[in-house]
Amino acid sequence: MPRRTSRTALDRLRTPGRLTGFLKTASVCALIAGLLSPLGQAAAAPQAAEATAANDYCGSQCSDILPPGENGNATLAQILLNQAFGSQPDHAEDQLGPYANLAKGYSSLTNATINTFFNDASFGVASDQVASTLSPAGRTDVTIVRDKKTGVPHITGTTRYGTEFGAGYAAAQDRLWLMDVFRHVGRGQLTTFAGGAPSNQGLEQQFWRNAPYSEADLQAQIDNAVANNGSRGQQALADANAYLAGINSYIDASDSGRYFPGEYVLTGHKDSVTNAGTIEHFKLTDLVALASVIGALFGSGGGGEVNNAISLLAAQEQYGVTKGTEVWESFRERNDPEAVLTVHNGESFPYATKPTTPQGEALPDAGTVATEPLVYDPTGTGGDQSASKAAATATANALTSAKRGMSNALVVSGAHTASGHPVAVFGPQTGYFAPQLLMLQEIQGPGISARGASFAGLSMYVELGRGQDYSWSATTSGQDIIDTYAVELCQDDFHYLYHGTCTAMEKIEQKNSWAPTTADGTAAGSYTMRVWKTKYGPVAYRASVGGKKVAYTTLRSSYMHEADSIIGFQMLNDPDYVKSPQTFQSAVQHINYTFNWFYADSTHTAYYNSGDNPVRASGVDAEFPVWAQASYEWRNWNPTTNTADYTAASAHPNSIDQDYYISWNNKQAKDYTTAPWGDGSVHRGNLLEDRVKKLVAAGGVTRASLVKAMADAALADLRAEDVLPDLLKVINSSTVTDSTAAAAVTKLQTWLTAGGKRTETSAGSKTYANADAIRILDAWWPLLVEAEFEPGLGSGLFTAFQANLPVDESPSAAHGPTGSHAGSSFQYGWWSYVDKDIRAVLGEPVQGPLADKYCGGGSVSACRDILISTLKTAAGRTAAQVYPGDDLCSAGNQWCADSIVQRTLGGIKHYNISWQNRPTYQQVVEFTSHR
Repeated sequence: MPRRTSRTALDRLRTPGRLTGFLKTASVCALIAGLLSPLGQAAAAPQAAEATAANDYCGSQCSDILPPGENGNATLAQILLNQAFGSQPDHAEDQLGPYANLAKGYSSLTNATINTFFNDASFGVASDQVASTLSPAGRTDVTIVRDKKTGVPHITGTTRYGTEFGAGYAAAQDRLWLMDVFRHVGRGQLTTFAGGAPSNQGLEQQFWRNAPYSEADLQAQIDNAVANNGSRGQQALADANAYLAGINSYIDASDSGRYFPGEYVLTGHKDSVTNAGTIEHFKLTDLVALASVIGALFGSGGGGEVNNAISLLAAQEQYGVTKGTEVWESFRERNDPEAVLTVHNGESFPYATKPTTPQGEALPDAGTVATEPLVYDPTGTGGDQSASKAAATATANALTSAKRGMSNALVVSGAHTASGHPVAVFGPQTGYFAPQLLMLQEIQGPGISARGASFAGLSMYVELGRGQDYSWSATTSGQDIIDTYAVELCQDDFHYLYHGTCTAMEKIEQKNSWAPTTADGTAAGSYTMRVWKTKYGPVAYRASVGGKKVAYTTLRSSYMHEADSIIGFQMLNDPDYVKSPQTFQSAVQHINYTFNWFYADSTHTAYYNSGDNPVRASGVDAEFPVWAQASYEWRNWNPTTNTADYTAASAHPNSIDQDYYISWNNKQAKDYTTAPWGDGSVHRGNLLEDRVKKLVAAGGVTRASLVKAMADAALADLRAEDVLPDLLKVINSSTVTDSTAAAAVTKLQTWLTAGGKRTETSAGSKTYANADAIRILDAWWPLLVEAEFEPGLGSGLFTAFQANLPVDESPSAAHGPTGSHAGSSFQYGWWSYVDKDIRAVLGEPVQGPLADKYCGGGSVSACRDILISTLKTAAGRTAAQVYPGDDLCSAGNQWCADSIVQRTLGGIKHYNISWQNRPTYQQVVEFTSHR
């Protein structure tokens, strides 16, 4: 077990004057689009229950977990000890083990043992569990109490200002370095701040391309949010200023006391001997920059219209216009009748549906599309091969519609539970980082009463968690709030027609340079990021349409409105506002990012899909670029404020007291089209749907049984559970005579019979049960997809469709949109296509079939030959070929290739854990009473 160094002992150690050389190769900021988590030691015995506060109606039945640990700050001394000996600061890693251990411990879970794997999330701290009590900056109107078990801050204020001051102070205590990193990401200045590692270059490029805000832009968003929201807007401004005062008070205290995060020394911002250097104070516009990063990561559905157009043109070239359009629509699955739904009672919520007669489409001329460059004038490591690769990945991530859509939710109505009270197991899959992007806290003060998780630097309110007698959570929804416009160029490449007038584009630049530091040894380099902005948003591509030169721009409804959602979060924390499922829905209607929101109290459950869904002009198809002309703009769109008419709240998928709700970024409701592809017959949401539906049918659902359903789905290989049975049905349609194929089939069938899970033979073995079968399927899937579809689609269309939807996203698939070691898996892939096609070839009924039969041209015997041939090839692939190894794992190490890693955003490292596909922060709740 790693040794621990206490907060009290080492927080105040002065930073040493000499640094050891082994840190010089450490990467400071390796945040790639991802999701991860940790393994663990033996589970600690549950500690004594905390005293129940008078305003807590959960009856000790609220629990939560957020690995790796609450403490995300470390002094230079603590970083050195961690790097040299693996020791951990107090509460930096103590939630890793319980989180990881659920993977092998869930099968015997009972309500009584839930807090072996979760924390007690009751309000308050029992007197014998108080680790420390602090009055920050000597204030008499707020205290920060930290508990012994996890070190979570419990902030209690007697004034609103003091409460928010305490929240800011606690945030800086736990996440100051991370907050500083992300304010620089949001401003496009990460490399200058933290070093020029390729991952840092890619990160700042990915976000700055879509949100190239000036200081004036950031301030304008604050002013507008305050001006448009009356007294709540004024309160939000006061809260934010108090929160900032708390952050900056901790910066001053830790600087003078020399217990600030050691990364400031390692990156050259502070001197370890003289203490020279500055940690810049935070300001209001930093919070907007932070919000823009989080919103872009998790709450901005849409985009991808140019890729859609390219694949449509490829389909029409392959098949002709009519048939090609039919093929394209069948793969797009806009409203697939077999798709799993969150609102499953048959209610329709039409949005972004296919128009009968499309208007204003601006499809590019074949072969003319070019991505708009972002990086100019690179020098040194700003223009080398690694930098170019990072830039290409950042561009793809910024412009795709297959955005990370993580998080899951399982909510069951009290009509189907053992207690008669609703039960919920839900949380966001925000990735696994060190320190974690989220932080836990409890805030109690005038007008605020909540415990839960918030993004570091935005924790003036709890963003996901529980109130006095209710709990809420969210999943990414992905409905389309981003449109692509074709602006016709005039005069030159940097002027365009706006309502008939030749108008200059606005040039926005960010110049960055870096030099080697102890933390990041990347050699010196520099570049300029340049965005050309129009009234229709930033330029993303150049092309020609009908021979006319155009620029394709992306317009997002939340652009220039990154601060607006603060009002919804303020309401969620207000016990005088949220008192029912209806008031909950009203609160989240004030959140303009694209999320699915879930609610549970002692009697009711509820669901609401948030986001500013623009009302499009009649006939506009949201799937494709349209001309930048008044006739095709959003209804009542004002380019100065980027406001428009939005669909009514009642038009958003919503529900109260449905028998159960599940969400894993699947389709929300009938006729509600989401921007990402893949909402078809097989989706990872099915893994939850099948299990929860079965529990509800049996009745008597408990917290333990719902956690078991989640944990079981978290280990399932979606391809094995929902597609492999039909593949084997084709193969076994006659006797398999080839010995290699027969042996592979036996292994796959044995694994399937055992449940098709990716799970260790025993806790900590680091070896999968049915390892050969897993290796075979991992190798087989991309081979069978190509052999099944490329002959019929043709290589051009097959390639184009892969730009819309990746073929695979297994846990070890570094090519997936979340990267390797990221936990979240099986969100994007061709499983629905394979499922529908194989069932059609078998002659089974298929609702919403593909336009053609592809496997073997529709012949069972020919399809069987293809499957057996590719299966034999896959069976012959060695583990080293399937899992080639990386910086963490040796070639052939299957378990390690799947494992979850806490990606380092600072100087503290953690061990990797066995794969689970589950939320990072997770709640288990069952309220027993109501106010």
